[in-house]
Amino acid sequence: MTTLIDRYVYTVLRRVPEQQRTEIDRELRTSIEDAVDARVDGGLTRDTAIEQTLTELGDPDRLADGYSDRPHYLIGPELYPHWRRLLTMLSWIVLPIVITVMAVLDAIDGAGFGEIIGGVISGLITVGVNLAFWVTAVFAILERTGIGRTELRKGRAWTPDDLPSYEPGFLTLGQLAGNLLWPVLVIAALVLQQFTFTDVPVLDPDNWTFWWPFVIVVMLLECAYAVWLYRSRGWTHTATVVNAVLGLLFAVPMIWLLSSEQFFNPAWIATLDWGTVDPLSWLTGISIIILALGTVWDIVETGVRAERARRGLPTPVPGTGAEFSRPLG
Repeated sequence: MTTLIDRYVYTVLRRVPEQQRTEIDRELRTSIEDAVDARVDGGLTRDTAIEQTLTELGDPDRLADGYSDRPHYLIGPELYPHWRRLLTMLSWIVLPIVITVMAVLDAIDGAGFGEIIGGVISGLITVGVNLAFWVTAVFAILERTGIGRTELRKGRAWTPDDLPSYEPGFLTLGQLAGNLLWPVLVIAALVLQQFTFTDVPVLDPDNWTFWWPFVIVVMLLECAYAVWLYRSRGWTHTATVVNAVLGLLFAVPMIWLLSSEQFFNPAWIATLDWGTVDPLSWLTGISIIILALGTVWDIVETGVRAERARRGLPTPVPGTGAEFSRPLG
């Protein structure tokens, strides 16, 4: 059973070099157990003793920085964990959106395949550098104006409740945001390409009689499914079936439209000049491959998660070399 102590140790181990993890794992657990035993001998219950011991040790990210002896000259140890978490979160959310939007806009403008790839790489580097710079600059200012951890935690000190759960059946808030982002982007792209971006829509306007509204309904169902999955707090076989049905409701009609050349607008295809390359064949082939592989991967991954959760199988905790055994009681 994965205990509160395990979760604390895992969180520390994520941020220390791999070659030090075994020694730190043993040392930290011994230190915690000794402190817990001393509190139990003093009359506390074991659960209370564990909570007080972990609270006394404080934020595990900061403790990990002490083990790894990493200096932080620009951003001090009070703010460094917040800077790292925010930059990581923004990178996972902002950069994929930028890549998708830039590729779509370049394609609408009639850019060639090589131009699209070059534009995406250039934009990715530019946005990534600016993102890292401005996030770092803001935290450097916060560091020097005296705003610290207490303010960021809205006056609340660190407690064991701040530890990640590591439970494989739980959808985190960040994963929920990611699951909602895809349907919203699809709906926005579908509507905007018809009415805003260009005089010549990318997708076949004839499909507004049925298929494009159908896609919007499926995407709204995807949003409802993501919220339901987050609130149910667990991967089940019911979730697997619902996910598979929604995936097939989207992928099968789209692949049929692509293969029958009813997906892209013929007038837009006629504006593309890719030299000796047939744009319709390339776009159709790439789209079908991405749709098919993505759908199969999503269905299989969800099924595997549900089965592992049902069996209570250990799940690796990334970056620790350890495994989560089962949800806490």
